[in-house]
Amino acid sequence: MNALVEFFATFGRFFIAGLAAVGDVARFTAIALSHCVRPPLYFRLIGRQMLHIGYFSLPVVGMTAIFTGAALAQQIYVGSARFNAEGTVAAVVVIAIVRELGPVLAGLMVAGRVSSAMAAEMGTMRVTEQIDALVTLSTDPYKYLIVPRLYASVLTLPLLVIVANLIGVFGGFLIATQKLGFSPTTYLQVTVDFLESVDVVSSLVKAAVFGFIIALMGSYHGYNSSGGAQGVGKATTNAVVSAFIMILLANLIITVNLFGT
Repeated sequence: MNALVEFFATFGRFFIAGLAAVGDVARFTAIALSHCVRPPLYFRLIGRQMLHIGYFSLPVVGMTAIFTGAALAQQIYVGSARFNAEGTVAAVVVIAIVRELGPVLAGLMVAGRVSSAMAAEMGTMRVTEQIDALVTLSTDPYKYLIVPRLYASVLTLPLLVIVANLIGVFGGFLIATQKLGFSPTTYLQVTVDFLESVDVVSSLVKAAVFGFIIALMGSYHGYNSSGGAQGVGKATTNAVVSAFIMILLANLIITVNLFGT
């Protein structure tokens, strides 16, 4: 009996702690969004963050996309050859890249690079009392630190995803034409014929949502970190893990709502 009570007590503590964490994130999100729609906006900081998030993420996003596109084309060809349906390679590659792999992989790569950096930078500012110094100087930390990151991430991720989609499809094109014997003209024609506007729209919607999640998780965990260097390290880890999980969950929700029957 005591073991059963202890089990439910432990489960209850975890459940309540989870609800408290969700409420804390929701409160942080609401405050950040309220500052996003009120002046002033620091456009110079937004531009700097866009450069940091977008331009410096291009190499890792590009390499991930081209390797994934090439491997995807190879695997689809091997699988479709069992049913004499090799001609579907181009169609499946472009749909898979634009709808799913492009946005998700770009989001995960940027989250691993950017969310961790945001959490580490803001966590260091928190434990060294630089955020408190901003308040002392009558500068709103949300307006100065968090809003530029949210705007920059939401604006930049769709551009990165467009690049990832193009490079991913190009990777499939290379492997198909150079190794699998496809005609370049036919492959490109099939790619264009099977790509629909809803695929592109869903890709950009996902990118904007993922961008918001990346900046939000990095800012939230960094802003609320404590405990010196160990606390900053924990905040960095939590930012990346939570961003990954929320990106995958958001991807599922958007996909089911856009393409579910």
